[in-house]
Amino acid sequence: MFQLSAAFNLHSAKAFVGRDGELAVLRAALSAPPSAVLVLGEGGVGKTRLVAEALSAAPGRVIVAHCDDLREPLPLGPILDGLRLCSPALPGLDPAVAVFAPYLPALAALSPPPPLDDPRAERARLLGAMAALLGALAPVVVALEDLQMADPATLEFVTWLATHPVPGLTVVMTSREPVAVPARVVRLAPLSPAEVGSLAGTLLRRDVLPPVFVEQLFERTAGVPFLVEEVVRSLVERHEIDRIDQRPDLLGDVLGDVAVPALLRDVLLWRMRPLDEPTRDVLGAAAVHGVVAEAHALAELLSLPVGQVEEALRDAAGAGLLHPVDDGPPRFRHTLARQVVYELLPELERRMLHLRCARVLERQAPRPVAQLAHHYRLAGNPADHVRNAEAAADLATARGDDATAARFLLATMDHPELPRRQRARLAGKLGRSAVEGVTQAEAIPVLRRILTDRGLPPGARGDLGLALGRMLRQQGEASAGYEEIERAVPHLKQHGRRARALAILSAPDTVLDRHVDEHLRYCAAALQAARQSGDPSALLSVEIAQLSLRLELDEPGAWPAVRRALDDPRFADHPRDHLRACLNWAQGALHTGRDDRAAQLLAIARGLPAAAEYERIRPVAELTEHALDLATGRLDGLEDRLLAFLARPDRLPLTMLDARLYLGRLRARLGRAGQAESDLRSVIADAERVGAAWPLIPAHTALAAVLGDPAPARTAIALAGRKGLPAWGRSAAAVIERLA
Repeated sequence: MFQLSAAFNLHSAKAFVGRDGELAVLRAALSAPPSAVLVLGEGGVGKTRLVAEALSAAPGRVIVAHCDDLREPLPLGPILDGLRLCSPALPGLDPAVAVFAPYLPALAALSPPPPLDDPRAERARLLGAMAALLGALAPVVVALEDLQMADPATLEFVTWLATHPVPGLTVVMTSREPVAVPARVVRLAPLSPAEVGSLAGTLLRRDVLPPVFVEQLFERTAGVPFLVEEVVRSLVERHEIDRIDQRPDLLGDVLGDVAVPALLRDVLLWRMRPLDEPTRDVLGAAAVHGVVAEAHALAELLSLPVGQVEEALRDAAGAGLLHPVDDGPPRFRHTLARQVVYELLPELERRMLHLRCARVLERQAPRPVAQLAHHYRLAGNPADHVRNAEAAADLATARGDDATAARFLLATMDHPELPRRQRARLAGKLGRSAVEGVTQAEAIPVLRRILTDRGLPPGARGDLGLALGRMLRQQGEASAGYEEIERAVPHLKQHGRRARALAILSAPDTVLDRHVDEHLRYCAAALQAARQSGDPSALLSVEIAQLSLRLELDEPGAWPAVRRALDDPRFADHPRDHLRACLNWAQGALHTGRDDRAAQLLAIARGLPAAAEYERIRPVAELTEHALDLATGRLDGLEDRLLAFLARPDRLPLTMLDARLYLGRLRARLGRAGQAESDLRSVIADAERVGAAWPLIPAHTALAAVLGDPAPARTAIALAGRKGLPAWGRSAAAVIERLA
């Protein structure tokens, strides 16, 4: 007979078993900053517990940042919240950190700089300032919890740190789902049967447990540590331990043949049995309100005395449903526990509580529009949800957070009763936000659906079509994006927007079945629209596109015109256009075999301040550098660089075909003909599918060289001829000549 201790350890969250390898990875990262680690695993699997164990011996300061999709739009909000809570002393700071003065009391004496007009420049300034701030606190660890709910700026900051490392900074992240950030990934699996036995033994203060008990406990909990703890605690509290003490094989009968979610539900229902109805009401309201159970907020929500709510929260904590926090309100023991309590509420009661939450929040100043949108949506109030979601999106846009804006706007599209004009207006905002954000895959089908409405106002049709076309192009759907923009142009009423759309259509590389004469006509129309707009930026963008087209045509006067344009004083006021021009023109030079010109343009681009600030164009710049390395024979390490580029989380789909082309050509140069042939055939198939002239033409050329067969090169020459760009077929002609 084995004896289970009825004196269950109420501090079971401190139990820690197994995870030796994972713990070693985290501790190695903490001992060798700058570094970044992402702990990945399902809810309840022990991510937070593992990180806490690793951080217990971390040198320096630890800043804990909780990501939450209900926070008000504020770039880097989780990290700023963590800094506020730890109230660090900040001596000798870089003046750049003054941008955070409105959000951090420790910086209140500093005068924040005025916001920049360009949201991307503002974002770059924020990233640099946060790096300076954390660098001043080094050695420092930033622990980002629930990264899957992080705001885009926080995700971008983690990515940015890979190329701008901060000495002494370690970033440790947890997430329930894969997140595209450059970090060492630690995948946390459920516990093994032996580890389940070890955890249960620790909780029950027993060195050895019967194998049949451990086996059945593992089967019922699937090795999820949180559930193991909850089940063992429940067995003790329900006095079922006495029966199992006599017959360890009865555990299956006690727990029943239920799945993990239902088992957790049953466990928590048992915990709630001794609670009286008022305490259950407070607990349910806390589940609706959020993870943190703050007594004053709940008292206002339920119109109860604060003392009564505090007593109810103590009772809920005593029942093991809430977890006391030092110097703060109690929290649900786990997100899974909050979810179960929430789902136990009748739907009508949930909706009523969400509505009451919203009514309470309406009295705050400033209005927390993100939370209001959440509560009104779940209260089933479409009009107020849309009103607040749009306000939250506008706030996010004003703070340079396009992806968060798109997330709020996408949610408004779920209401079928939205009036047509309101839907079109919101969709227009969605299109502009999603083009610059990371929600394109979700926004594309929404915009496509709206564009099928024949009653859509013409102006909205133009704006939405342009946004959809740009998204499709960025997602690698070259021909589909091009055609969408063509359909949008006649409906674009604003001259500057029409000029920019026509400038996109003037580029010959992303569409196969348009002759260069059409691109020239689009370019001329773009120039006319830009002049009519009176917008200097639109005119500069069109002139950049015009010179790009001339380079693709390999016109004799194109290069002298580029040299003159590089000295254009307008670039001083438009540094990002300057960078974009250098990269576009370098690509045009590479397409026509003018490698020396491409090298000059890239050298200029590297020296521009925007090259360090314009994160969005960094992948394009890197890929152009790789293309030049390949063209000029700098092959050492190039394969690794290309493979790393293809694996990068911040890559643009539109750059992938080019990168794969360069990889195939490189492998051909390295004598690996089999790999090269496979790479090139794959590029050809995908380029034909999406209708991209480039890299289809050079891929056929490279395949001819690999196979020693002139047929693919003749195809390349024919395709270049149909485009009216004979310079694109020059390399293919050279291959045929060599094979003759």
